[in-house]
Amino acid sequence: MNFLEIINNVYSFFGIEAWMIKLFFVVILTGLLNWFQKKLHNGIILKLEKTKTFWDDAFFDAIKKPLSYLIWFSGIAFAIGIAGDNLRSIQFISISPIYQTSVLFLICWFLIRFIARVEKNMIARKRLSGDEIDETTIDAVTKLLRISVIITGTLIALQSLGYSISGVLAFGGVGGIAVGFAARDLLANFFGGLMIYMDRPFNVGEWVRSPDKEIEGTVEKIGWRLTTIRTFDKRPLYVPNSIFNTISVENPSRMSNRRIKETIGIRYDDASKMKKIIHDVKKMLKEHPDIDANKTLIVNFNEFSPSSLDFFIYTFTKTIEWVNYHEIKQDVLLNVINIIESNGAECAFPTSTLHISTSLDDSNTK
Repeated sequence: MNFLEIINNVYSFFGIEAWMIKLFFVVILTGLLNWFQKKLHNGIILKLEKTKTFWDDAFFDAIKKPLSYLIWFSGIAFAIGIAGDNLRSIQFISISPIYQTSVLFLICWFLIRFIARVEKNMIARKRLSGDEIDETTIDAVTKLLRISVIITGTLIALQSLGYSISGVLAFGGVGGIAVGFAARDLLANFFGGLMIYMDRPFNVGEWVRSPDKEIEGTVEKIGWRLTTIRTFDKRPLYVPNSIFNTISVENPSRMSNRRIKETIGIRYDDASKMKKIIHDVKKMLKEHPDIDANKTLIVNFNEFSPSSLDFFIYTFTKTIEWVNYHEIKQDVLLNVINIIESNGAECAFPTSTLHISTSLDDSNTK
């Protein structure tokens, strides 16, 4: 009697069969393998995060959880296979397609995690380096990739479970007509979002407004159904994408300059000083460091108003930033006041003059 026979006799004495021991060792080895891959994985990620490329650490970070589940699924499937061979139970026949579907699910999960991590790393690295990024395009591409992974994985899973893909596609073609009628608004919003991604009238982070609707704020997110806009009072505004197919949209974030257009009036008593004031104001604007002298610059006497002689200023600032623009505009207007006062004139305000007839005064004296 050899050693293995002795071991088997001991197992039989305690009511333990050899295949049960195999199951025990499979579970132990699966746990040890999972623990080892986690330790190795964490060490690799720490080193890869120090590199300049973002593909490698994105790959290992995305595969961490799916790989751990794959090890456990594989170990459990192997253990169930051992039990099925010994018990010869019909209940274990379906484990193979379930295992294949599980592996397919883990692969799709890994790909979706990888796409999301690459998107996050690309945006973070671009911002860190100061390079210009088009977050709208990145978001659109990653969404299309995720949808492609989900659709492809679903079709392969159906085929592995014994369903005919051609039948599913045929049903989808016929059912798509009914769904199209039932979900016209949903499809309109989807194609509206597609047009936004293709035409790019605005990107995430830009200021938009519509003269047709009460829409104004900063774009936070462009989805396939809704676009989220944060209004200036910090409220979220959810706009269906189909709306943008029927309204005009202004994008102030893409303006080249901001305009200063003001009308200023002086007293009629200062009419003789108008020409000198206009000359000095125009000179001030041309020499101002924040005024774009290459754009249209006009300072002209414009109108005989009821209480003032009006001249207007029409010019453009170099900046397009809202806060900085108002600082520049304030400086320009203060300079205009100084020029008017330095020429011995005054800004006009609405006044009324009462003329008393001299004939009335003579009759009263008599």
